[in-house]
Order: sequence, then structure tokens, then C-alpha cells
Amino acid sequence: MLNTEKNTETHIEAARTIIRDRQIVADHWTVLRLAATDDAQTVSVPDGFVIVPLSVWNTQTALAARKDIGVWIASHERAEELSGQIHDLPVIAIDFPKFSDGRGYSIAYNLRSRLAYQGELRAIGDVLRDQLFFMQRVGFNAYATRADRSIEDALKGLSDFSEAYQTSWDQKTPLFKRTERTGAVHG
Repeated sequence: MLNTEKNTETHIEAARTIIRDRQIVADHWTVLRLAATDDAQTVSVPDGFVIVPLSVWNTQTALAARKDIGVWIASHERAEELSGQIHDLPVIAIDFPKFSDGRGYSIAYNLRSRLAYQGELRAIGDVLRDQLFFMQRVGFNAYATRADRSIEDALKGLSDFSEAYQTSWDQKTPLFKRTERTGAVHG
């Protein structure tokens, strides 16, 4: 059930299709969203594959024993709070509360490069086609795009550009060092 009134009750986002490793696949994970009145320590986490907020993960220590739990990180939170437990998580999601909030890119890059996270790294929230190419550059390999947009169209966003100039998680060498320069010598 998807809550239409913002922050009035805890809800689970319905399972649907996502993009994972450049393919559209069924999603068996659900995302637990807390209402403003919920307490992270006492909120009930249902059985099954659930991605819980970082605050719930940090306060409900019994969740660490479950193999069907992932964690989502808000754009104002730090991935370093998961260090030591990071490699036990099958999925880490980063929430993009709005299209223009770019903090999630830095979180993803840090998870991959500094914390060496190897599992599924998923973008959730206000995720649109225009972002996917850049999200993959910083380490995302899964995308839960907005439900009101075409996931087939969003998948094309991963191939919008044939080259990237800058270095990033997916390309360690800048373009100028990857291309052979030829030309006339002026003298």
C-alpha cells in the first residue's frame, strides 16, 4: 500500500520492476518509509526482503542477523555509519528526495571507492532518465525509477553518451589519456 498523504503513516513501497545491471527485472525488495510520528527503534519491520532506513538499521540491532535486510541512506546521512557492517548488506539504496539533490552521487562514490562496497547499489526516490548515465559513473548498478515514467525509456538513459571525459568510478583514466593524438606538427 502506498501512502498518498505524506508523513502520516509508515508505508511499504510496492514491489515493481527496476533496472539492475542494465536490464529491467522484477524487484523482490520493498522499501520501508517512516512517517514523521514513527520511532526508528520501535517501528515494525515486516518479514521478507526489506530495505530499511539507516536510522532503523542503527537502532534495531537484531536486524543485522537477517539476510533479507538492506539499508537506504538519506541524502543528508553518511555512508560511513555502515562501515564494519557494509559487506554484510546485499543491497544499499540511496534516496534522492528530489531530482536536483546531488548529494547521493557523493554517497555512492564513497561507498564504492572508499568503503569498497561490492553489493547492489540502488538509486531510489526521484530517479529520472536524465540521471542514470551519471549515476552509473559513480557506482550505481540498480535504479528504482519514478513510477510515473517509462522504465523502458529510462533504461536508454544509461547509453545516452558514448564517452565520458572525466574520471570516475567506472572509468579511471580521463579521455585525453585514452585517445591517440595525431596531427600536424607546427614549427
